[in-house]
Amino acid sequence: MGGWNAADIPDQTGRTHVVTGATSGLGAATARALAGAGATVIMACRNEIKAQAVAKTIDGTVQVRALDLADLASIRRFADSVEGADVLVNNAGVMAVPKSHTADGFELQIGTNFLGHFALTALLLDRIADRVVNVSSVTHHIGRIDLDDLNWERRAYSRFGAYAQSKLALLQFTTELQRRLLAAGSRKLAVAAHPGYAATDINSKTENLLESLINLGNRLIAQSSAAGALHSVYAATAAVEPGGYYGPSEWFGWSGPPGRVGTSGAARDEKTMRLLWKLAEELTGIDFPVS
Repeated sequence: MGGWNAADIPDQTGRTHVVTGATSGLGAATARALAGAGATVIMACRNEIKAQAVAKTIDGTVQVRALDLADLASIRRFADSVEGADVLVNNAGVMAVPKSHTADGFELQIGTNFLGHFALTALLLDRIADRVVNVSSVTHHIGRIDLDDLNWERRAYSRFGAYAQSKLALLQFTTELQRRLLAAGSRKLAVAAHPGYAATDINSKTENLLESLINLGNRLIAQSSAAGALHSVYAATAAVEPGGYYGPSEWFGWSGPPGRVGTSGAARDEKTMRLLWKLAEELTGIDFPVS
């Protein structure tokens, strides 16, 4: 692949990265790339046994710690265990699964993909030295934030609609976090990335008839997990613009080397993102340390 690649990752010796969902797919590939560049990587994973097995395959310094983003109590315990880090990569997620709920009663996709990472970032921000990276998706373009029914209690449930909403929420969160950091005079960065079309486990756990089609696409046209993770690694280590969004620069955003990419108009809706921020604080019960 031309352009920026794994050989261009800046030396990460002496730096610590927290990567959520590092058990498989993009998260494991992200952890592997960062550890290979010299970083200490904290693998924040729900399944510790599986994570330990993955950690043994990674050359470099890695630590496995328990984190269930669908449980605010687990998020608090994990945050209490982290003394400090340079970068937080909010990578973990669930995609287009049947309707279910987190331990705190949130719809699973908005609860895991957005509210869990919102809470984690809020609890860790004062100990993050450099930047926060939120991993979104090209599906944010079809997302819609329903502030009156964020948890799909009144709407007819749509698996992909819920997924797209959660990934759009992550982009709005990124923009609003960067605005607040700048207003507070902080030099910390909030950036986002997306992997394009990458073959990962998340694409094959939709539990519906579309799964067979996704699996076929994974075999025929998808990038590898390592190629997809490169965009998160770029956002975590390269010289990036505050609030920037990075992903594949070729094939309509499906593949190619990392580059600055565009967002939907909804991702730039300032009124909605500020109301979403307030709602997220109310739902999680966590006040963010930047106002």
